[in-house]
Parts: sequence; C-alpha cells; structure tokens
Amino acid sequence: MDRKSSIKKINELIKDVRIAMMTTEDEDGSLRSRPMGTQQVEFDGDLWFFTGKDSTKVREVNKNHQVNVSYSNPESNTYVSVSGEAQLITDKDKMKELWSPLLKAWFPDGLDDPNLSLIKVNVEKAEFWDSPSSKMVMLVGFVKAIVTGKTYQPSDSEHQKVKL
Repeated sequence: MDRKSSIKKINELIKDVRIAMMTTEDEDGSLRSRPMGTQQVEFDGDLWFFTGKDSTKVREVNKNHQVNVSYSNPESNTYVSVSGEAQLITDKDKMKELWSPLLKAWFPDGLDDPNLSLIKVNVEKAEFWDSPSSKMVMLVGFVKAIVTGKTYQPSDSEHQKVKL
C-alpha cells in the first residue's frame, strides 16, 4: 500500500472515533496511556490533540518523542494502532483552526489560555484490523472454529501494517 492509500485507509478507519489512547514513556521507562480527543480534521499523516503545556504527557513527549496512539471501534470491529513522533506546538493560528467550543470544558479561557498547546503526532507506522462482519456472522464463525478446531478467521477481515 502506498503512502496516499495508507493515509486514506487510516482516515476512513479513525474518522468516527472521537477518543484515542495516547501512550508515552514515563520517567522510569514504563508506558503510560491516557484518553485524548483527536481533533476532527481529515487525517493527512498527522494527528492533533489539545493539551496543557504543563501536563505530564508534554514532559514525557519532550523527553521521548516516540508515541503510540490507538483507536478502537468495537461496534464496527475496527482497531488502529499508530506510532510516530510527537511534538509540542504553540502556534495560535493552528489552535484557532482546530478549536471547538466543546474544548472549553477543559480549557475555560479558550484560546486565551496561556497554558493551551497542541501535540502533533507525525505518524510513521500504522497497523489496523478491520472486520466489518455482523455479530451474527462472527458468532457463526466462532462456533465453526470451535467445532472444527481451526483458528477463527473472518472471511472479510483485513489486517495490515503500513509505513507512511
């Protein structure tokens, strides 16, 4: 899959998932994940998240730029894991472009909040699982696997690793 096709596929899979889990490396080397609201712009190879400049995740990103962001949509049996390099962005024009009034719940001063910033993740790799089968089709497949002793594998399932 070429870069353009990969970006299109990932955009298709994550566009309706509002909350992702971002994983960073803690000071002691352990991994920490937390829910983050992806800003709703068409995925072009970069992911955007609002955050506070003084947050723990910003300190972790500044120490180790490599992060993982995972998306899960159990209703459609779609799962995406991306990894890439994160950086803190304080560009007011970009913040204005991505701002949503709902963000006032976390940033009451809005765009005037001096602590407001963005984390930009430049996605380098992604892996996705997409199995659009209905629950009934999946149940029949599970039963068949149990009865035959063969590993369950949905016929319409797609699993790929891609580099961007």
